Amino acid sequence: MSLTKTLFSSKISKLLDTMQVDLEKIAQASHHDPFSVLGNQASHHGDFILFYSPDTRQLSITEKNIPALRYGDSDFFVCSEGLDQIGEHNLVNRIDTRNNISSFHDPYSFKPQIEDYDLYLFAEGKNLYIYRILGAHPRTIDGIAGVLFATWAPNAARVSVIGDFNEWDGRRHPMRTHDSSGVWELFIPDIEGECLYKFEISNRDSGEILSKTDPYAQQLELRPRTASVVKGASLFRWSDNVWIQARQGKDWLHAPLSIYECHLGSWQRDGNGDFLSYHELAHRLVEYLRDTGFTHIELLPITEHPLDASWGYQTTGYFSPTRRFGGADDFRYFVNYCHEHGIGVLLDWVPAHFPRDEHGLARFDGSTLYEHEDPRRGEHRDWGTLIFNYGRNEVKNFLIASAVFWLEEFHLDGLRVDAVASMLYLDYSREEGDWIPNLHGGNENIEAIGFLRELNTVTHANFPGTMMMAEESTAWPQVTRPVTLGGLGFSMKWNMGWMHDTLHYMSKDPVHRHYHHDRLTFGLLYLFSENFILPFSHDEVVHGKSSMLNKMPGDEWQKFANLRLLYTYMFTYPGKKLLFMGCEFGQGAEWNHDTELDWYLLQYPQHAGLKKLVSDLNRLYVLQPALHKYDFDPQGFEWIDCNDTNQSVLSYLRRTENESIIVMLNFTPVIRKNYRVGVPEQGNYEVIFNSDSNYYAGGNAGSCTIVGSEEIPWMNHPVSVRLTLPPLAGLVLKIQDE
Repeated sequence: MSLTKTLFSSKISKLLDTMQVDLEKIAQASHHDPFSVLGNQASHHGDFILFYSPDTRQLSITEKNIPALRYGDSDFFVCSEGLDQIGEHNLVNRIDTRNNISSFHDPYSFKPQIEDYDLYLFAEGKNLYIYRILGAHPRTIDGIAGVLFATWAPNAARVSVIGDFNEWDGRRHPMRTHDSSGVWELFIPDIEGECLYKFEISNRDSGEILSKTDPYAQQLELRPRTASVVKGASLFRWSDNVWIQARQGKDWLHAPLSIYECHLGSWQRDGNGDFLSYHELAHRLVEYLRDTGFTHIELLPITEHPLDASWGYQTTGYFSPTRRFGGADDFRYFVNYCHEHGIGVLLDWVPAHFPRDEHGLARFDGSTLYEHEDPRRGEHRDWGTLIFNYGRNEVKNFLIASAVFWLEEFHLDGLRVDAVASMLYLDYSREEGDWIPNLHGGNENIEAIGFLRELNTVTHANFPGTMMMAEESTAWPQVTRPVTLGGLGFSMKWNMGWMHDTLHYMSKDPVHRHYHHDRLTFGLLYLFSENFILPFSHDEVVHGKSSMLNKMPGDEWQKFANLRLLYTYMFTYPGKKLLFMGCEFGQGAEWNHDTELDWYLLQYPQHAGLKKLVSDLNRLYVLQPALHKYDFDPQGFEWIDCNDTNQSVLSYLRRTENESIIVMLNFTPVIRKNYRVGVPEQGNYEVIFNSDSNYYAGGNAGSCTIVGSEEIPWMNHPVSVRLTLPPLAGLVLKIQDE
């Protein structure tokens, strides 16, 4: 750029001559502090206003039509006359090189908007609502409407807002820095609506220029586009107050919890094979869940993500519901509608890792900002993703604020935290020598542990009645015990050991099951050490693992009978329940995220019967306190007989203080006639559930009415009953009320 003198006052002209380096940096979009150059400037040479406006033919201050004169042949315009007639904020009239006329308020006439206290809390990792400050937020400042942009990029030499309002030109809107915090901000007046934007970042060491999606964006473009979208305040009116108030006082430890795990993109689709909207999904899913009896739905991540095949687990929008199904208020409608109809909503949330996409968090300001610099701590080799630096306060604040955002802004009933095991261990899925011990020489990730404890403390304190659930597959102690007692503070964790043992057992031909009987009984040794969820999740029906139906051995009859038996075992065993979509009606194919479930199967009796069985099991579980009140307490369970290995039969009691439920499970295709089982008291016992019932397309074998007790002591019980156990089936009995 050649800067030559033009006709200003000689003092201002001389001053500008001395500012050549600063002017060059502004023109090259490399200045660290644009407010020291642009806008209202005062010096001992006199006051002036300096504008940088590329592709401009003429500028003037419209209040008094005071011209701003071009400085030489540059794109800088200077106003130094009549300043006493101009207000605090400069309304500028612009005629561009194509003779288009526009008006705007000068962004560089506005003072800093972010409070020092908010920046202090952010630096301490304690600003729970930082998402209301960082990001892009419509504001009215001094009566002028616009958008306040802010981002954290401490290693940047320059950050600019680029968007569809400035031709994606990083020279036009460089931001102001709060040096001590690494936060940059700029209020851009006169833009409104859902405009598109990104942050253009120049790294201070390498000079690398990056174009980044806003980490705090509350809406992103639909993939494959990657721009952030300015979102105004929500216009949605919630009507779920009754649900929220009841949730605050709910004793979730002793309440039924049956979760339908769902991927919204492949549950159902429209007639053209396209995604349904959040509104359509709300109505269809609520009707379906009320029919099948599930108490909650758990969504695979609907946090924005670029790749459908990641199922949402490679998140780029930690504050943005995916646009695949609509906008943020549409998702609010989804949650509200579920709550109005008695269905809780849980969300899979992924603080363990994030993808390498160039537009996302990876090397956000040209440095390893959100991730660790050393790949031995900062990379997941298996997944090709990056690991958050939990020891950095601002990163920890980002994640905790994300959790708060979903619970606060969308009224969610809880979060299921993905891949917790990978966070706890520094050597998780790593070869020898590919990890760094902690300061004590161990493999525990001390920073991640601290983060999880703070996460659970914050969410439980601020959102009473919500639940935090851990996908944690190791023997890490006290995952679901209070932080004050040394635990991680989760409400519940998935019982992966039970799931693996059970599926291993069920995969065996019944003739061989007596050799593996301990797979069913071993879990009781640790069952009450944690608050467990029993999961048959999406991970078990993909990648060649087969569907739940095809995991079962035998012919078609045996497969369905085994699956009915498995679900009976699950719903009567201590622990909350989780079942992935499609498993409830026995989909034969593995889950395919690219298409909807095979709903046509429900025209066949075996599949329809299985769905009916799951529906009845859900209602049995909810209506019988003995099946849910003490899911996490040993007083709720007692073996009747766990040693009948030869016949592959299990029998146990589920209990409350006032009643008992008897569960009989026959894991062979042999009808067991006159099978004697001890019962706790004398009376008539009613079979309230038979998984072999013809209602479920079973053979209707086994005891199915009333069975009277006999005064024959058996299995350490004073009396007993004789039953006919149906093949590959379970019975549930309850003593009749007097």
